[in-house]
Amino acid sequence: MNKIKNKSVKILRKGKSGIVKSIFSRFGLIVFLFLLQIVLMIFGFFVFEEKMPTIYSAISLLSVFMLLFLINSNMDPGSKITWLLIITTFPVFGGLLYAYVKSDIGHRVLKDRIYSINESTANLITQNEDVLSELEKSNPNGASMARYVHSKGCHPMYRCQDIVYFPSGEAKFSKVLEELEKAQKYIFLEYFIIAEGKMWGQILDILKRKAREGVDVRLMYDGTCEFSTLPHSYPKQMKNYGIKCKPFAPITPFLSTHYNYRDHRKILVIDGEVAFTGGINFADEYINEKQKYGHWKDTAIMLKGECAMSFTLMFLKMWNLDEKHKDFGLIKDPPKLCNCKENGFVLPYSDCPLDGDKVGERVYVDILNRATKYVNIMTPYLILDAVTENALKYAAERGVKVCIILPGIPDKKVPFALAKSHYKSLIDSGVEIYEYSPGFVHAKVFVCDDSEAVVGTINLDYRSLYHHFECGAYIYHADCINDIEEDYKSTLQKCTKVTKETIKKEKIGYKIAGFLLKSFAPLL
Repeated sequence: MNKIKNKSVKILRKGKSGIVKSIFSRFGLIVFLFLLQIVLMIFGFFVFEEKMPTIYSAISLLSVFMLLFLINSNMDPGSKITWLLIITTFPVFGGLLYAYVKSDIGHRVLKDRIYSINESTANLITQNEDVLSELEKSNPNGASMARYVHSKGCHPMYRCQDIVYFPSGEAKFSKVLEELEKAQKYIFLEYFIIAEGKMWGQILDILKRKAREGVDVRLMYDGTCEFSTLPHSYPKQMKNYGIKCKPFAPITPFLSTHYNYRDHRKILVIDGEVAFTGGINFADEYINEKQKYGHWKDTAIMLKGECAMSFTLMFLKMWNLDEKHKDFGLIKDPPKLCNCKENGFVLPYSDCPLDGDKVGERVYVDILNRATKYVNIMTPYLILDAVTENALKYAAERGVKVCIILPGIPDKKVPFALAKSHYKSLIDSGVEIYEYSPGFVHAKVFVCDDSEAVVGTINLDYRSLYHHFECGAYIYHADCINDIEEDYKSTLQKCTKVTKETIKKEKIGYKIAGFLLKSFAPLL
């Protein structure tokens, strides 16, 4: 046992060595450009004192040009304000940084590959028009939304066959172990965070055994895991077990122009017949084996039937991005359908930050705009753009009960401060806000009018809505919606309501941080 623990510690320490790499990535470049501006200002003042008027004029012209360019760009208003502030305050630093980011070095190839794969897989899974026609009878606006989502990445609407909702990481974990044991053909895992420990250790034991039995086991995790939880050599270690493994977008020095294009999805697919998604990663804090921020509240769902094939396609599209020989044969040979009772509808979908379509945000806003009685939300972060904030406020102002559960104990101080900066405006419009007293809420859940829900990976912040690869499932009139709503009510009983009085008593540090950082929210 001690040998296993010592080995895990060594792996974690090796992973932390990745922090050194970050110095040479985008963070290092930002610091370099900032220092460059200071050096230029000091150097210019002492060496080119007589020419300073000319230099200042050139800098002013650069600022005006950049501002005009920004105003005429198709960037969202919040991001425009952020860049306007940076460029007007630090013309040289801000201008160079903006030019570097917009050049998109290191992601042009990725963008082209995504476009090519989307084109080649657009018709791999077709939409059953009878399903949409049936949905349209009871929910015509939902059917319209489904057509939009399908057009953005081959995401058809299905009749529900079997969906199980998990109100905790512990509940999902036990079911994952059970379903993995049944795998006969393939197991695909794509997760934002994987960390050595009890949870991943037990899962890995099954994966190794299944790989020895001839099951095709593939593992993909976000490249940022190399900073903290996994060593750079992890794919080689997995290869020794017969597991195909790769990180998504490892951090490359000075080529990581966009610090946020991360794979935040959580997907587990077994034989194309069973799929899991939700907020739960494979690390011990997600099952409360380790408590970093009090009790960890999270959620997930398991889907069975033909809708699981959509998650297989999502995984294969990401897996094949850097493969020379792209193979989607598993989609062309779908599994047999399970004999589950059909009840309601489900739409699995993904969101890509490089295609210009904010699918995740539009699904959320569509639900808010169509709600008539209530919308209950759980999210770990609340860093809103104007579109989402206005949708939340408008729903509340027209009489819909909008309720948001946020963490009581944050995992990060800055996002928590930014969330609090939205409290007063939302409460003034009638939105109810609660903080989960026992600890940290990591769930990403929308449930509306006893009939609609979304469970997935998409937070209410700029990273999820604009910058990350995400996924989720829109559910309509399925039995599990009752379970989601009951879990929400149960969680609400453990929360403290935020009021105008509690806002006044908020720590001054959070108020100052929120005030100062709100303009930079799109970059955080």
